[in-house]
Amino acid sequence: MSATVVVLATAFGILLYSSLGESLQQYKFVDEVLAAPQQFEGKHFKLHGWVVPNSIARKDKTVEYRFAVERNGQAMTAYYTGTPGDQFKDKAEVVLTGMMKGDSFHATKMEAKCPSKYEERAPSKIGL
Repeated sequence: MSATVVVLATAFGILLYSSLGESLQQYKFVDEVLAAPQQFEGKHFKLHGWVVPNSIARKDKTVEYRFAVERNGQAMTAYYTGTPGDQFKDKAEVVLTGMMKGDSFHATKMEAKCPSKYEERAPSKIGL
C-alpha cells in the first residue's frame, strides 16, 4: 500500500512540475543580475527591465536584435532573434526569457509593454 502512495505521489509531482514548466523559472530584474552576474551564467530565467533609448539595433536583412535593457541606472546588452511585438521600442518595459552568456543576456522570448499606456497623466484643470 505505501509503495503505491509513493509511486502516485512521484507521478503527481512530475506531472505538476512539467505542467508548470516555464512559470517555475527565476524572475530577476537587470540590477539584481548585475549585482552577481556569475550566479546566472548559463541558467535560464526571466529578465525584467526597460529598453534604453537609442540602443535598439537590427542586423541588416535579419530578425536579429541587439539592445540595452536597464533598471535603476544599471544596464546590460540583450540579444533577441525573432519578430518583436509592436510595443518593442525605446523605454518599453520588457520581460525577456533566456540565459546569460558572458556579460549579455540572450533571449528566446520577449514580451514588451508600451510605455505610454502606463505613464501617469496630469490632472485635468476643468472648472478652474
